[in-house]
Amino acid sequence: MKFAAAVLFCSLLAGVASAQTPAPVASMKTFASSADVIALIAKAKSEHKDGQTIVMEPILQFAPYAATLEYRASAGAAAVHPNQAEMMYVIEGSATLVTGGKLTGATIQGGDTRTVSKGDFIVVPEGTPHWFSAVDGAVVLMTIKMPRGTATP
Repeated sequence: MKFAAAVLFCSLLAGVASAQTPAPVASMKTFASSADVIALIAKAKSEHKDGQTIVMEPILQFAPYAATLEYRASAGAAAVHPNQAEMMYVIEGSATLVTGGKLTGATIQGGDTRTVSKGDFIVVPEGTPHWFSAVDGAVVLMTIKMPRGTATP
């Protein structure tokens, strides 16, 4: 009886320990060369269809973060992420970005309007409407969505 109780106790402990062990990251990619990014841009351009606003390609993944390449050929719908800030880097091209204001369907009323172009960095805080209201030809961005509550240096 004592042996059976000991086996049951050890089994329960093992189950609790395994439940507390974090699951391995299913897909983790922590480096992308400039050649990788150039290839992703070419792939996004080739996959773009007439009338399509955006083509997205993964650059890096490290849960809970992902760096995504966004190829935008035209203005799209405005967005707001209630629990995520979004950091953007303009890889090439230029566009008109509206941040803040009031989300009204696919657009924004009010807000701050600025032209963004190659080399610019942007952070859109969580809960802030944002919208590429115009795109000059095409704009290529690297975006990272950052969950609320992450530590800042």
